[in-house]
Amino acid sequence: MRVLCALLILFLISCQQPTDNKNKLDKSENWTVHGDANWIFNESEIISELDSGSAFIATKLQFQNFKLELEFFPDSTINSGIYLRCTNKALSAEDCYELNIWDLHPNQQWRTGAVVLNQSPITEVQTINHWNRCKIECFDNTLKAWINDQLVADLTDANSKPGYLALQAAGTGKIMFRNIQLEEL
Repeated sequence: MRVLCALLILFLISCQQPTDNKNKLDKSENWTVHGDANWIFNESEIISELDSGSAFIATKLQFQNFKLELEFFPDSTINSGIYLRCTNKALSAEDCYELNIWDLHPNQQWRTGAVVLNQSPITEVQTINHWNRCKIECFDNTLKAWINDQLVADLTDANSKPGYLALQAAGTGKIMFRNIQLEEL
């Protein structure tokens, strides 16, 4: 009987799903809200709409080495971005790395896929009015980003540091994010 119980316990343990170090970041308790936009956290999406101004949400924790995966859906008017390794909870391209989301940027050097003030996009991607997949890897002094499986950024910087992540909405329009997962490396 003891052998049978031991075998049953081993079987049940082997059937458990493996745990990993991925964090889902699509719940409001993971973020602080800043600025003029109305941020809506529903069951599967984070949505921001605004008529003017600028706003962002920032993680409550800082991260250094990580893989961030998410999906985003911008309308044609929104200026958005994914900010990485921000040392303060104030968005600036000098304090953070900004992966831009703005296909119609007036200066196409900083359109979607650019790391603003650091690198123009390697590949031009079209993201307006549909869901897009984004993967970002920050490890030590490197930052790589893919949008819809296209490498858009590959940056090396000796000044890498831990920091907050932030999602931006600026100008006018609507941006939606979903399936936000962060894996610490």
